[in-house]
Amino acid sequence: MPNDSGFPARNPETPVNDPDTVQAALAGLLATPKTLPPKLFYDREGCRLFYQITELPEYYLTRAERKPLTEATRFLSEHLQAGTTLVEYGASDETKALGLLRAVGPSGRPLFRTYVPIDVAGPSLLDLTARLAETLPDLTVLPIQADFTRDIALPGEVTSGPALGFFPGSTIGNMEPDQAALFLRRAHTALGPQGRFLLGADLRKDKSILLPAYDDGAGVTAAFNRNLLVRLNREAGADFDQSGFAHRAVWNDDESRIEMHLVSQRDQTVHLARHAIRFARGETIHTENSYKHTPERIHAIAATGGWRPHRMWTDPEGLFAVYLLDRS
Repeated sequence: MPNDSGFPARNPETPVNDPDTVQAALAGLLATPKTLPPKLFYDREGCRLFYQITELPEYYLTRAERKPLTEATRFLSEHLQAGTTLVEYGASDETKALGLLRAVGPSGRPLFRTYVPIDVAGPSLLDLTARLAETLPDLTVLPIQADFTRDIALPGEVTSGPALGFFPGSTIGNMEPDQAALFLRRAHTALGPQGRFLLGADLRKDKSILLPAYDDGAGVTAAFNRNLLVRLNREAGADFDQSGFAHRAVWNDDESRIEMHLVSQRDQTVHLARHAIRFARGETIHTENSYKHTPERIHAIAATGGWRPHRMWTDPEGLFAVYLLDRS
């Protein structure tokens, strides 16, 4: 599951029959097979449930990322030019960036003088900026409200000097491989000639570890998945019955990915924006892919995006990797 949204959390001003939500939903639900984009997960309740997921014992990703990210920060403190700009993609909060933002170089100067968090959620960016004004008052924060998967023009003062793109978590795995390469290509252009990239990615592993992380015993991931339907009822005027759909996580070994689905428990018809959408018993809505790439596969995707591997760090169990990429 992604750790960042592609849609903003709904606020009181978001209208019923919100055009963006309706369009995204219909594009998938009228297709065969039916899908919903995972970026619709992240309304306020979806964000709350996701952060609850990251604390579950089955969800190894957040814990596994800490050591390689700490080691990468130590390496960068010794090798990156002081005064670099940190550009974080999908920065709904500053939690993972804080270690980097507090790092100092060999001269004792802060490693980063400017932080550019990019996210579609404007309120989250405002909150982030206010917190950093208190905790790191000497840091220049230049938030950008935008869909980070699209072309983004960074401020000129960013691209004229050294910049480090930062994409933690494993959101790269929620993209199709060609989409991931395109995202990295856009970042390659945006970060400028002195740009580098720090990328987090989950590693391929046994399904006995993977499946519980996406189908926990407490049912939090199931609630997270079904919350999509609650959002569509609220923002797209749909009439989904949550109890009519069950959560399912499966491991697709051929594609090296976890798939999340919502499974119709009966024959039923759902209405959304004047469309009657029929479901057969057992039919699914495919809500998310989470690819688990080998290092070689990440290197190939990065190469298509204009990057080459410089260094990789993993946790002791080899569950998660952080990659430092240089421009090709």
